[in-house]
Amino acid sequence: MRVIVVGAGVIGLSCAVRLAEAGYEVAVFARDLPLETTSAVAAAIWYPYLSAPEDRVAAWSRTSFDEFTKLAEHEPSVRMRHGREFLVEPMPDPAWANVLGDLNRVGSPPVGFKDGWSFTAPVIEMPAYLRSLVKRLEQASGTLTRAALSGLPTSADVVINCTGLGARLTAGDPTVTPVRGQVMTVEQVGLTEWLIADRGPKDLTYVIPREKDVVVGGTSEPDSWDLTVDPSVAELILARAIELVPQLRKAKVLKHRVGLRPARPQVRCELVQSGGQRVVHCYGHGGSGVTLSWGCADEVVELVRQQ
Repeated sequence: MRVIVVGAGVIGLSCAVRLAEAGYEVAVFARDLPLETTSAVAAAIWYPYLSAPEDRVAAWSRTSFDEFTKLAEHEPSVRMRHGREFLVEPMPDPAWANVLGDLNRVGSPPVGFKDGWSFTAPVIEMPAYLRSLVKRLEQASGTLTRAALSGLPTSADVVINCTGLGARLTAGDPTVTPVRGQVMTVEQVGLTEWLIADRGPKDLTYVIPREKDVVVGGTSEPDSWDLTVDPSVAELILARAIELVPQLRKAKVLKHRVGLRPARPQVRCELVQSGGQRVVHCYGHGGSGVTLSWGCADEVVELVRQQ
C-alpha cells in the first residue's frame, strides 16, 4: 500500500517512520524540510501543553513517554532529565501524571509561587532528533521530498495530513491558529535540570538544558503570525529566567528563534473518506507535538490498518 505523508515536522516524520517500519511504501512531501519547521525550534521537553481533549492527550502522552524512555537508552538526542515546575496556585496532579515514576510536590516554591512538583521527563534535542527520524525513514525505504503542494495529493492509497498550521489550507480548517513562541539558546553553564514556571500566557518561563546549550523561553501569544524576533521580549525572557536560575547570568546568548505552535480546540486525528480518497488528518497539536508524537503515530498506523 502506498502512503503519502504531507508535512515533515515531528508529527509527520513520526507517522512516516511508524508506517515505513510497518512495511508500507511511504513518501513524505513537505514545503518545509525538518530543520525549517516549527518542530526544530521547540525546547522539546515531554510536557502536554496547549492540547486537548484531556483523555486522548493523556493516552498519547503516555505512549510517547514510554517510547522516548526506550530511545534514551541508545539515541543521543534523547535524554531523561529531572526538573521542577512552579505553579502560582495549588493544583491537583495532572491527568498525565500516572506515567511518571517520581512525581513529587515541591516543598518550598520560590516567592510568587504557591505550589510545584518535580519529575523526570524526556528532553529531546530537536535538530539532531529530526535528523535521526529522517535516517530511520530512509533505512525503512521511505523518502522525503520538498514539494510546495496547493492541496493534498491524490496519487496514494492513503494520505496522512500532518501539515500543522498548513491544515488551514490542506483541510480547509480555520480552527487551526498560531500561538507564537519566542525562545533563545544560550551556552551551557553546567545546568542539568529543567525548570518551568508559568505565571500566565504573558509570563511563561522555561529553562531546558541540552548537551551543549540551554533553551530559554518563552512566550505564548495566540493568533500572532509574527516570525520576527523581538529584542525587548528577549530581554524580558532572559530576565525572568535569571531570576529563577541565577547561573544563566553568565551565559552567552547564542541564537534567537520564533516558532508558531499549531493550536486547535482539539487535536484532530481521524480518518476521512471522500469519494475514493482516504485521508488521515493528524494536526492541531498546539505546544505538544513532540509530547504526543509517538502516541498519535501509533493511532495513525491503526487507522491505516483498519482500511
